[in-house]
Amino acid sequence: MTDALGTSTTTAPLRILGMDPGLNHTGWAVVEVRGGTERFVACGVIDVPDGELAFRLGVITSRLTELIETHQPTVCSAERVFVNINPQSTLRLGQARGAALVAAALKGLRVEEFTPSEIKQAVTGSGKADKAQIQQMMALLFGLETLPRTDAADALACALCCSHTLKLHALERSGATARTYATARRGASTRGARAAWTQLLQKGTRS
Repeated sequence: MTDALGTSTTTAPLRILGMDPGLNHTGWAVVEVRGGTERFVACGVIDVPDGELAFRLGVITSRLTELIETHQPTVCSAERVFVNINPQSTLRLGQARGAALVAAALKGLRVEEFTPSEIKQAVTGSGKADKAQIQQMMALLFGLETLPRTDAADALACALCCSHTLKLHALERSGATARTYATARRGASTRGARAAWTQLLQKGTRS
């Protein structure tokens, strides 16, 4: 028997390592998927110490490599780099992201990449959320007792987006009808996210 991702439900579940690289703080999160359902495993932030650039990039690669060895993910996910107003910030982000991708490559893992809007769409159903709202959304969706740090929450959101995308790819491979695929692509896989998003907005309105 196989799940929505085309993997056997009687074997080890799919594990996704979400990465939110940064030269100062790199967020990470592990989400397990079985039977089309996501389950929180762990998340955290690598606080990169001060030092020469090569040293700091080495810390990111080595710490993520250790996390891969510990949690044994099947696939990794990361946000695509976009050019912002400050080219220096874009360069630093690209360097940190490169260090993260090296960690995945050293372990033979592919990396699924997503734009910020794709990630927000997956976790809110609308594509509109700031960092604080992403934190609250991740706590709601995964039943976390405390809010994850912003970098860890972003990594969780990236992993969740990866899971939803892989489900759509599995539908394509299974030869699903155009109507079924279109329904899923409009966000059927994010009904829980939209419900949580609505709950979050209502909470904000009342406060």
